Amino acid sequence: MNHKLFLSLSLCTAITAYAQKNNPAPSQPITEEYFGTKITDEYRNLEDLESSSTKDWMKSQTIYTNSVLNRIPKRNYYAEKRLEIDKRQGHSVSDLVISGNNKYFYLKKKADDKVAKLYYRDGFSGKEQLLYDPVEYKSSEPNHNFVINYISPSWDGNKIAISMSEKGNEMADVIMMDVKTKNIRPEIITNAAPATFDGIKWLDDNTGFFYVAFSVTDPKSKDFYKNTRTVLYKLGTNPNTIREVFSAKNNPDLHMTEDQFPMILNFNQNQQYYIGMLVDFQTYRKTFIIKKKDLLEGKNNWIPLSDSDDQAKNISVQKDHLIFQSNYNAPFIKLSKTNIKNPDFKNAEVLVPEKKGEIIKSYRITNDGIYYTTTKNGVESKLYLYKDGKDQQIQIPFPSGNISLESKGEKFSDIWITCSGWANEEQRFSYDAKTNSFKPENLAPVAEYPEFKDIIVKEMTIKARDGEEVPVSLIYNKNTKKNGQNPLLIDSYGSYGVSSTPFFAKTYLLWANEGGMVAIAHVRGGGEKGEQWRLTGYKETKPNTWRDLIDCTEYFINEKYTSKDKVAIWGGSAGGITVGRAMTERPDLFKAVIAEVGALNMLRDEAAINSQPKEFGTIKDPKEFKGLLEMDAYHHIQKGAHYPATFITAGINDQRVTPWMPAKFAARLTAANTSDSPILLKIDFEGGHSGNVPIAQRYSNLGDIFAFAFWQLGHPDYQPENKK
Repeated sequence: MNHKLFLSLSLCTAITAYAQKNNPAPSQPITEEYFGTKITDEYRNLEDLESSSTKDWMKSQTIYTNSVLNRIPKRNYYAEKRLEIDKRQGHSVSDLVISGNNKYFYLKKKADDKVAKLYYRDGFSGKEQLLYDPVEYKSSEPNHNFVINYISPSWDGNKIAISMSEKGNEMADVIMMDVKTKNIRPEIITNAAPATFDGIKWLDDNTGFFYVAFSVTDPKSKDFYKNTRTVLYKLGTNPNTIREVFSAKNNPDLHMTEDQFPMILNFNQNQQYYIGMLVDFQTYRKTFIIKKKDLLEGKNNWIPLSDSDDQAKNISVQKDHLIFQSNYNAPFIKLSKTNIKNPDFKNAEVLVPEKKGEIIKSYRITNDGIYYTTTKNGVESKLYLYKDGKDQQIQIPFPSGNISLESKGEKFSDIWITCSGWANEEQRFSYDAKTNSFKPENLAPVAEYPEFKDIIVKEMTIKARDGEEVPVSLIYNKNTKKNGQNPLLIDSYGSYGVSSTPFFAKTYLLWANEGGMVAIAHVRGGGEKGEQWRLTGYKETKPNTWRDLIDCTEYFINEKYTSKDKVAIWGGSAGGITVGRAMTERPDLFKAVIAEVGALNMLRDEAAINSQPKEFGTIKDPKEFKGLLEMDAYHHIQKGAHYPATFITAGINDQRVTPWMPAKFAARLTAANTSDSPILLKIDFEGGHSGNVPIAQRYSNLGDIFAFAFWQLGHPDYQPENKK
């Protein structure tokens, strides 16, 4: 490193650390005993987000963090570059929904738009029409900034439900529009979050729809996510007179618990049944079935369909049968079929046996057969068609890390695929089974990115300490040398069985374009290698998650990709467990840590609004208590230790990871740290869990992560200026 650069970096971090030590968080310790173990929580008081002392400290930290980041010359580079790329593309399209009669509804954002607007066209080649601009919603009232986060057209495409949120809130307002006249109906649904809770399902006759309603409407209430219910709303009626059709209150014989979310799964018009599911953040869930006719006549005669030990998911009705993905005695998933009147999920007919090394990821039933996709390590996708008892692979237009399927239902032959990869822009194609050919049907232009032409992707595996092979995606410029000097940003998650699937990752590509390398570590707890991969990073086995990250980091250092002074790790949401525990277990291994809206105080998870004891454990069980304590980064901070530079973010309206978790972590880390490395906390007072905000706001937040990491890893263009 250049000596002047080293001196500047050292002086700046020392001044930053000194300033932080002079602004400690208010502390009111509480000591509690769990199964004979006494735990002192030094900053329990920060959990009171209405306290003036908590608010003042969080605001002062955010002001201070902004003052530090403002000294970085290229703080705004990322946000400006993303907006420039958006302008080059012209416009982007998302949330496409095609009705059975071929009407297209989608969100479109032009380069100069602050938020996406709702558009419509009759068929792919039809004339585009603007239906709704969210800026119009509550436009007569000040300080609103709504974004459309979900759309659901009726089966005939004549009506559409539009969900809108603002400032990071998940609770939405849902309005209904008549498509032909663009008339907005006067009724507004206000107790829903369809973007989060499985959407809106229209009745076959288009006179109303099902949605998941909250019983408590205060998003800050501890009971907010409890006792949700699926309700039926009829158009033109008062939203307060909705009818419960699937809930603990309406169906006491189903023995639902307060923390389960009862939902009705997707269905087609020609089906005779509704399937209900109790969602509880587990991979395999209880389901129930009822005849459509019975439910609409007011009957509550739901009957059990599948149980969690059947290991069945993505259940669809096909005439008198159920099609589903089965993990029962099939680690890589098989596609199966059972009779709807006498279902036997464990001994079902196997349509497609499991493919060793490939996990069946998704499927769609069409008139031509069942299309399905597979994935290897979560990053290599293939497309197949099952028809008349035969299974054949379909060669896709180009190798893809991820394939998503889109169809209109089992009565139609229409099928579309969307292919994407870490360095390949998303492209959409229609497929013709008769000619075995693909036709591009992109609703947004495919732009050229010459600045990314030398960036390559390497899919690899790294052996963990116990011999497990951890998949890793490495993104870098082809001219990068293994000299130990490359700024390496490692992104990891590892919870809920969620896979980090490839997408056109402009954030990663811009990092590589600035001279860095990006590694996506597909650590245990995710779903990249199936359900067993998830379960080996779950509750008591959770340490595998962050130790996989540690082992991957050591590999990159030992193989001269980078060095300890050039490594930053980044984790968001439950990924906060991953990076938080990696840094507290091995503070010597990393130069910088980014915990974005991170779950960092898991021992207090059950005190939060969105607690997940079924995924992480409960303090009411002695074994699971030990697991929670082990994964709690906050309680593993050691006084007097030297910690790496840490950037901690939170959203004040976050309903998934309560903002006091990052705040408490920042408070304790600042007090305990004896290194000169800065500990920065930034609260987004106009945001939540990163989504439901204007795109420029999201770019700005990502840009701060980008700039902080490059600053700490010594990139010369990101070293702070000594402004007076």
